[in-house]
Amino acid sequence: MLENAPGKQKELRYLMHPILFKLGPISIHSYGVMLALAFFSGVLLVRRQARREGIDVENILDLSFVILISAIVGSRALFVLLNIKDYLAHPGQIFMLQQGGLAFHGGLFLALASGIWFLRRKRMKVGTTADLVIPYVALGQAVGRIGCFLNGCCYGLPTNLPWAITFPPKSPAHSHFLDASLHPTQVYQLLANLFIFVVLIKLRRRSRYQGQVFLRYLLLYGVFRFLIEFLRGDNPPILFQLTISQVISLAIFLLATASMVILHTRKV
Repeated sequence: MLENAPGKQKELRYLMHPILFKLGPISIHSYGVMLALAFFSGVLLVRRQARREGIDVENILDLSFVILISAIVGSRALFVLLNIKDYLAHPGQIFMLQQGGLAFHGGLFLALASGIWFLRRKRMKVGTTADLVIPYVALGQAVGRIGCFLNGCCYGLPTNLPWAITFPPKSPAHSHFLDASLHPTQVYQLLANLFIFVVLIKLRRRSRYQGQVFLRYLLLYGVFRFLIEFLRGDNPPILFQLTISQVISLAIFLLATASMVILHTRKV
């Protein structure tokens, strides 16, 4: 067990670097770097695919920035609301994004609303464009979870499993559980998002209706997030022993399932 392997624990600690390096007084945080890498790599891949499918590349680039801004604002807003007591005591921390603190579901909803508004304004097909973009959203999430791991946020509950990890002092996980060995839930979510990405790429080649790939993403993400939340140590339960993320994930799963049944029936 990891508790009996101090050398291994020490080695794992060195894998976590909230601050990658410093440029004079400026600290470059791993969380922000990974988010930037996730976004720009995703944009490049979406742009290439849009070209292949004959979709206006400029509109796709504009859409990407609309989604980026909306996702950051929405995810930060939800995270602040879920931790409102802490931020009322330290309001200046609301804008400290480099230290982590994004709630994905808030970003998903605002990005979805903003994206639909943009696509309708440009008279682009919502379902087709969503199917084009969403696999790379899943891939970007996987990259972003590396930032969570390096930052020590989105951490798991204590466990004795051999792949359990400890986090260094001053990290969010350490401030909660100290030197306890925790589930690497960041890695679980990384692997889940990579799996979703592969499934969506394969499905895109044989989808039967517009929006099918996007709805499959919602379904798969809802399932994985719901299950992984049972192992998270930073989200307290709020309803029937479920966390807010589980409640939202369950709602997303049911909505996606109902939508897929309706659209499938129409195609039969």
